[in-house]
Amino acid sequence: MIREKILHKSADMFLSYGFKSVTMDDIANEIGISKKTIYKYFSNKMELVDASTIVVQQTIDIAIIQIQERNLNAIEENFAIKTVFKNMFKKAKTSPMFQLKKYYPKTYAKLMEAEICSFSDCVMNNLVKGIKNKLYRSKIDKEMVMKFYFTLVFGAYENDLFSLEMKDILKTELEILEYHTRAISTNYGVEILEQELINYKNNQL
Repeated sequence: MIREKILHKSADMFLSYGFKSVTMDDIANEIGISKKTIYKYFSNKMELVDASTIVVQQTIDIAIIQIQERNLNAIEENFAIKTVFKNMFKKAKTSPMFQLKKYYPKTYAKLMEAEICSFSDCVMNNLVKGIKNKLYRSKIDKEMVMKFYFTLVFGAYENDLFSLEMKDILKTELEILEYHTRAISTNYGVEILEQELINYKNNQL
């Protein structure tokens, strides 16, 4: 029970304030326990960061499965997933992924290995669904589209060529989603995209 509480609070704080910025003291104070109690379950901060990223990954996977079970069309599904990421990072000022890559490269590498599998399956299923429902063009190279989309999305979070301010990253991510969808959509798909963009922007007001 205490271990899970430490893990979930740590994950939340790391996403909000950055993996480098948050200290073991910060976590202990936030939970209202001693730092010694944290060290009872995690021998050092790296071990806690490692475990916390697994929690984040699992949270994302569960959220995506729940969205897929709602039987949305392919474009609606992508916007729903985008909202999950927006809510997850809404308190962050800068990209936690950039800090993770810079200060905890081994943990970052493990996370990305898991993300590649999850992202690939999610996007591929979405492409198949979109083609079946005539939202996406039938002759697209699904493997190439998936790889290109992955590069764009994760580049926005981890690459210093982009702004590291979270508000800018989330805006860029929306533009990437629009770019990706327009590139593969039928005329019918574009109509659905335009409506989803209106809905998404209205929800920000």
